Amino acid sequence: MTGQVAVVTGAGRGIGKAIAEKLASKGAKIVVADLNVQDAEEVAKELSEKGTEARAVAVDVSSSESVKAMFEEVVKGFGGVDILINNAGITRDSLVLRMKEEDWDAVLNVNLKSVFLCSKEAIRLMAKKRYGRIVNIASVVAFMGNPGQANYSASKAGIVGLTKTLAREYASRGITVNAVAPGFIQTAMTEKLPENVKEEMLKSIPLGRFGTVQDVATAVAFLASPDAGYITGHVIHVNGGMYM
Repeated sequence: MTGQVAVVTGAGRGIGKAIAEKLASKGAKIVVADLNVQDAEEVAKELSEKGTEARAVAVDVSSSESVKAMFEEVVKGFGGVDILINNAGITRDSLVLRMKEEDWDAVLNVNLKSVFLCSKEAIRLMAKKRYGRIVNIASVVAFMGNPGQANYSASKAGIVGLTKTLAREYASRGITVNAVAPGFIQTAMTEKLPENVKEEMLKSIPLGRFGTVQDVATAVAFLASPDAGYITGHVIHVNGGMYM
């Protein structure tokens, strides 16, 4: 990936940060995109100190104006984009009868609408040079469902459908579009869960452990690489056998 430009949304922490670090280790130039500019700048600084050309960009991925401004900055700073990782996501968990409409809208906007907005801008640039890699972060709950996560599950299932459609639409332009669906991954978000919930979840994982952010980043890096040039419209499940 030496010399390629990778935009990673939600790269200020967790899975997004791990993906940015993995792509950087492969030689890519990294755009650390995050709503929290302080987190983004910290990651960009860490990558730069290791010899990677990295830039932090503040972006609200649910806003078309903000996304367009981000890609304008990417073009200005790096000349284009080769890889897009749509990772940004939030949760607003509640049972359906208690779920507020604004919590439904917020999750769908940040998790799903963002993939549409960012992919649209990236594809404009990728299509011109007839090369591109888009990897979207879905979730095991897109396939299994999960009580209390109707909005999150719907957003991630939507990502799977959007991934397949984009793959069909732009394969002729040399652009591959795939998704990675993580299972239970150890992050700051999952650490907040009660111990009894984590213990029960562990019982459903054949490999007997929770995933790490590196497990996800490795799968993403493969799909973003030239080695995955004949794979498009697919979902790689990284869940320890939780869903098969």
